[in-house]
Amino acid sequence: MIRQKDGFEGERAIVIPIYSVQEMEIHPLASVLYITDIGYYPHALHHYRERNEPISQYVFIYCVSGAGWYRIGDVTYEVHENQYFILPPHVPHAYGSDEHNPWTIYWVHFKGKIASCFMDTAMTPRDVKPTAHSRIHDRIALFEEIFHVLEMGYSRENLLYACTAFYHFLGTLTYLQSYRAAAYRMVPGEEVDDMVSAAIHFMKENIEKRMPLEEIARRLGYSVSYFSMRFKHDTGYSPITYFNQLKIQRACELLDFSPMRVNQICYKIGIDDPYYFTRLFKQVMGVSPMQYKKQKKG
Repeated sequence: MIRQKDGFEGERAIVIPIYSVQEMEIHPLASVLYITDIGYYPHALHHYRERNEPISQYVFIYCVSGAGWYRIGDVTYEVHENQYFILPPHVPHAYGSDEHNPWTIYWVHFKGKIASCFMDTAMTPRDVKPTAHSRIHDRIALFEEIFHVLEMGYSRENLLYACTAFYHFLGTLTYLQSYRAAAYRMVPGEEVDDMVSAAIHFMKENIEKRMPLEEIARRLGYSVSYFSMRFKHDTGYSPITYFNQLKIQRACELLDFSPMRVNQICYKIGIDDPYYFTRLFKQVMGVSPMQYKKQKKG
């Protein structure tokens, strides 16, 4: 297997040891669906894989921003933000990031007795577009939970939890409409179609992206002037100020509950420059990210 050299700022990856993989292969629960590798590559410029010697795992890639491509046989597919695909095992393939608009991806290599069930509908790119009822933030949080439990070690309990959580993760994509509808049935009467509520939901769903005011207003179907006026009237903040506050809120959660470093966290909230991230964090929270983390530990 050809592996990309390390070098993407903010990247994270875990390769499950072979002895743990072999244990999952024979375990009655894990053997159904299990992870062998998992990772996150933000703004992965020059990311490229070509496997002429096929591998035995399925390869799942979820593009949350930017663009890329993949090739199976003689067919090449374009991949855009908010799309995912799954590559089959035992077949030569290649994939890579767009040179002008590099993708940010969550990826998993997996195997199992029912793995092919998720492959059937995902060999071509599938859309996961943000809507008033989407739950992208919840899905990404689930991915982070899987990643974090594997970071804590390869005990049987950790591995089995990761397997069952990954089953759920794939279900949120395969049965997208049911996943979206489930949460809102539990919150009757929620006014998700209100402009400001929809805007805040949209911001949360796109927390990992760099998105100017014009883009937010356009995606929601309003002029910049009207959108800005309404949003500030209802919240007391400009849309971009509010968006930045949500980003820093998310950064605080990651500082509190994840082992990620500061230069990894800034990419997770759509900021490429760690120095700008530190300035923005201090502006909102009154202390630097490192000071915040030390205070929490104390």
